[in-house]
Amino acid sequence: MTQEKKKELLRMVKFTLFSISAGAIELISFALLNELTRWSYWPCYLIALAASVLWNFTLNRSFTFRSAGNVPVAMLKVAAFYAVFTPASTYLGSFLAEGLGWNGYLVTVLNMLLNFVLEYLYQRFFVFGKTIDTKQAATKE
Repeated sequence: MTQEKKKELLRMVKFTLFSISAGAIELISFALLNELTRWSYWPCYLIALAASVLWNFTLNRSFTFRSAGNVPVAMLKVAAFYAVFTPASTYLGSFLAEGLGWNGYLVTVLNMLLNFVLEYLYQRFFVFGKTIDTKQAATKE
């Protein structure tokens, strides 16, 4: 295996581990809101999603993609992704959970899996594609 393939595999492993931690934050937040409030699915989901996105962006920018790129620009690119993903996943989640009676936790996990795959591709190739490994720690290796 080439050095570049090893770096990319390690990058994927890091993204997966950070996504698992973000997923835990999302599930715990969703569960607390779902169980402690009388809110419908969508506000619980949106608040939980926002908390996990902030966590995931911060960790992946610093440790997975090791980007020294412009933070506001990267955040705007991520915001653009979520400007599409959030309404689509919220509508789909509400339709499945409230319209079809699917379990809200199952719907949230399905949304999280879809988010995981799409977000990795989006961040890897669009958000951080040109600035991967530009952080000072990355250039010292």
